[in-house]
Amino acid sequence: MIHRQNKRINIFFGLALAAGMVCLVAGQTTAAETTATKSKVAPLKVLMVTGGSSHDYDNQKSILEKGIAARANIQWTIAHQGGKDRNQMIELFKSPDWAAKYDIVVHNQCFGGVTDVAFVERVAQAHYAGVPAVIIHCTVHSYRHAKTDAWRKVIGVSSFSHEKHRPLAVRNLQAKHPIMQGFPKVWNTPNGELYKIDKMWPNCKALATAFGEDTQKDHTCIWTNTIGKGKVFGTTIGHHNETMSTDVYLDLVTRGMLWACDKLDDSGKPKPGYGPPKTK
Repeated sequence: MIHRQNKRINIFFGLALAAGMVCLVAGQTTAAETTATKSKVAPLKVLMVTGGSSHDYDNQKSILEKGIAARANIQWTIAHQGGKDRNQMIELFKSPDWAAKYDIVVHNQCFGGVTDVAFVERVAQAHYAGVPAVIIHCTVHSYRHAKTDAWRKVIGVSSFSHEKHRPLAVRNLQAKHPIMQGFPKVWNTPNGELYKIDKMWPNCKALATAFGEDTQKDHTCIWTNTIGKGKVFGTTIGHHNETMSTDVYLDLVTRGMLWACDKLDDSGKPKPGYGPPKTK
């Protein structure tokens, strides 16, 4: 009788051990498949267009390149053209398919003296056709005197001047928006140059504002826009390197970039495979 009971016990434990091994192997397989899936995600191909007057683009391109690459799975191509001349129609934009190879374009440039309508509309057309964009600071003032609204419609706002340099109190208007999750309720920037917003285009949605002491009114300084098939994230913040170098700023622009590419989830986190590289 005792022999039979021991035999039953041994069989029971044998079956339990086998079941446990199956679960362990299955768990390991699932984890391996997840890792394999992540490793197959190609980095986003990101073009940064920079150059022009009035800003330290030599250092800002490095701040953005390193800061965003530490936060998202991306591959940079940087087109730094036009020197420090605000009147340059840069070579990149002379081709009608200038953005065709990229998943998104980050514009951080200052070419406020360019007024050639055909040139400006060619720049804008890439985004009408569906290439997402990130618009930073003086990009808003680029082409501002051209007699066409094509670029202004891409950006989502119209602006033609700015206030005096001073720190800004940036107020988060949409704390539940994926881009603004993790952004402070009020962010006091180290320094700032507030752009006066004269018009917001129909598809533009304000995410944050700052109060202008010169104009005595709020101005949108962070927003989203849609134009044609393209999605756009924009901010007029970013004149000073000390502001651009902060975690708050780099986190914000990274979330905005991922959002424009549909790679940001509802909680403000990168979708699987698009997060920061793992440190060894």
